[in-house]
Amino acid sequence: MGTLTSSEEIRASHTAPLRLETWLGIPGSAKPKIYEQVFAAAAINSLSYWLEIFFSAGIAAFGLVESSPAVIIGAMLISPLMGPIMGTGLALAVGDVYLGIKAVLNLLASVTVSIAFSGFLVWLLPFHSATSEIIARTNPNLLDLGIALLSGLAGSVVICRGGGDGVTALPGVAIAVALMPPLCTVGFGLGSGLNLEIMGGASLLFLTNLVAIVASAFLVFLLVGLNTEEVQKVMAASRKDEPLARLLSHGPVTRMLATGGQLRWRVVMILILLASIAVPLGRALSQVARETRARGAVQDELKRMVPANALVSQQVSVGKDEIVIHLFSTVRIPDAKVAEARLNLMRRTGHDVQLSVDAVASKRELADLMERLVQPAHAVVAKEKSVAEIQKELLDKVSPAVTAIWPSSDAPIQDFNVIVGTSGITIAVRYQASKDLDQVPIDMVQQSLRSKLGLLDLIVRTERVRPARAPGQALDASDKRKRP
Repeated sequence: MGTLTSSEEIRASHTAPLRLETWLGIPGSAKPKIYEQVFAAAAINSLSYWLEIFFSAGIAAFGLVESSPAVIIGAMLISPLMGPIMGTGLALAVGDVYLGIKAVLNLLASVTVSIAFSGFLVWLLPFHSATSEIIARTNPNLLDLGIALLSGLAGSVVICRGGGDGVTALPGVAIAVALMPPLCTVGFGLGSGLNLEIMGGASLLFLTNLVAIVASAFLVFLLVGLNTEEVQKVMAASRKDEPLARLLSHGPVTRMLATGGQLRWRVVMILILLASIAVPLGRALSQVARETRARGAVQDELKRMVPANALVSQQVSVGKDEIVIHLFSTVRIPDAKVAEARLNLMRRTGHDVQLSVDAVASKRELADLMERLVQPAHAVVAKEKSVAEIQKELLDKVSPAVTAIWPSSDAPIQDFNVIVGTSGITIAVRYQASKDLDQVPIDMVQQSLRSKLGLLDLIVRTERVRPARAPGQALDASDKRKRP
């Protein structure tokens, strides 16, 4: 099929002033083996490859649903996706269009199978609650691009120094750049009812890892100088009996296969891909930085407003344009002081701020409530407990009842608090759902809790949390509505 790169490129690689292979101690005789190993790792018809795809996709899907980091790491180690990705980088470095087509076809098929299989497994499950491991893979930023670039460089160097061995078995790189978990997160969004927010964020994370590894592999393979005459001979011999090569040899890409394309256009293509990924990731990183500064400002104001020993708990939600803060304190904070803190936060953060402070019961009132919930069999002399300890015991007593009664399959609970005040006992529940629950099920939950706990003055207050959304996606109007 002829040479796949121009003779000028080959001569330029021999006269390049910076020879990375010399620094890494890579002999010229190892270069054909490197190409052969990477070429084999991009095979489409390998049974072991597809078994590893199914195994890793299944393990990653269940690990994400169970929120188990250890299981997810195991899926990363099994995943063979590094093979076709490294093959794409090598194809760009040496101008091997055939290897590029083969690797990209393998990659597209692998991505499709992984998403479809994981989505099918999630669809079979009786529950579809987004766990912390799933949500963590839906908001990538520029830091993820940096991690992927460095990991791709490390993996390419390992392949070159090892003479091509272990293309798909790079444990450190596989863990640092999680390729299969983002795909299975997309599958979770598909199997749980076409959740576009989860699917969009996880897809961006996978594309970030993919583009960064390809770019890193392209750079390393190019600097190592793998486009030698010996490698050209191996390239020509590696596809003699492959049906895809015979098919392409009679098509319109024959000329491109013979020349490999000019190097500068391959470099431009890599740069365009990196830039297109970096733009949304940069916006996401800026958003993270703004949220971090906003949370720091909130903590500063809270320290000045509420005594440290009086603050029972706090809930801080930082949105794109709004900060919502709920405080629970054992002392009453004057309205003027609350208004002053709100204005200070608005000035420091540039966000609209909603600040509310609920005065909870004293230690004596909390202890009385505990006695109402569980009457002790005999008196026990115990050391005096703090407000936080009594509040935690109270939550532990109420938690089983709330968990058993709440309709978790439709609107899983994120967290809840028990507030004891002069007006009665309030259970503040934050749940995750794409739309507000109707008042009827909330009234049923309230009535059931009153009956189960024996607290006739109990009130249930709810607040909806929208599922994770893709970076840069605008909030719906319904996101800002909270149930009183």
